[in-house]
Amino acid sequence: MPRATSEKISRVHQSAAKSTKTPSTIQITGANRSKHTSTGSEATESRGGGSGTSNPLFNTERFGQHILKNPLVAQAIVDKANLKPTDSVLEVGPGTGNLTVRILEKVKHVTAVEMDPRMAAELIKRVQGTPEQRKLDITIGDFVKAELPYFDVCISNTPYQISSPLVFRLLSHRPLPRVAILMFQREFALRLTAVPGTEFWSRLSANVQLYAKVDHIMKVAKNNFRPAPNVESSVVRITPISPPPPVRFEEFDGLTRILFTRRNKTCRANFGASGVDKMMRDTWLQWKREQKAVQGQSGMEVDRDEEDVDVKEAIEEILKETEFSDVRPAKMSVDDLLKLLSAFHAKGFHFA
Repeated sequence: MPRATSEKISRVHQSAAKSTKTPSTIQITGANRSKHTSTGSEATESRGGGSGTSNPLFNTERFGQHILKNPLVAQAIVDKANLKPTDSVLEVGPGTGNLTVRILEKVKHVTAVEMDPRMAAELIKRVQGTPEQRKLDITIGDFVKAELPYFDVCISNTPYQISSPLVFRLLSHRPLPRVAILMFQREFALRLTAVPGTEFWSRLSANVQLYAKVDHIMKVAKNNFRPAPNVESSVVRITPISPPPPVRFEEFDGLTRILFTRRNKTCRANFGASGVDKMMRDTWLQWKREQKAVQGQSGMEVDRDEEDVDVKEAIEEILKETEFSDVRPAKMSVDDLLKLLSAFHAKGFHFA
């Protein structure tokens, strides 16, 4: 192996020691690179595949990774993204690069975020000496903490433990990506794509579908991975709504947190749960102080009759006016939840 190559991989491992705090970025460019043959590329894919036994080269279990070994599935995932030659792509958890090399063939640039430095080193070796090496940047570290560049599309064989943080980080990123093609374990995917009144409709479903259209596009059996996971997987397409609705996520999430704690109880029962009326009273008093401050009064002055407001009665009145009092959250659509949120806001009640 050429000296320059071994030095580059050494720097990958040195950077990884700091990756939990500050992810490092490596650009795969420069001269004096050895050509990576098609035989070598196939060998790399084989090492990422094989039987469902523990991977002797990489400690994949440590990061919750399961390397996609089926090239047909990998190609199908890339095809679903409808990539353009001008696209910049963010890939999360590239592993040994079975998706990455296919993405690089179709786009202008790829930023890959990889937690395991050994996986990153393998990906570096795989693209060295190819025309695609100049298109690839690798960030070693925790995706949740990494600084993200501009990207048009996100593609991910997602490590299980960051499934939810990944989705919400993508939806809060600006500018919004055009689309995300993401692989998750089956149950998480079913929750993302669920509709009201079904088994998997949940707080997660509502919170995501407020900001994006989500489609289930492919089932992936566990024998397509090494090591084989204990559950089946699915690929979903997330298309952010642009422009996003003018709703603070913290407010909507606060409402769904109350309602979906017991999704099969009525809205009245959920708002009657212990501690909810106190929280609602506190936010109402804070809103009242802010209103007085806007009017030039002391922000801390609240009249005694306002202090004695009957929050339970006010909540009951709002639920009756909106006709959601006896409705169960398990059957409420995003539009229903927005209608209820708006009614509470009109009366000065907030959830964040």
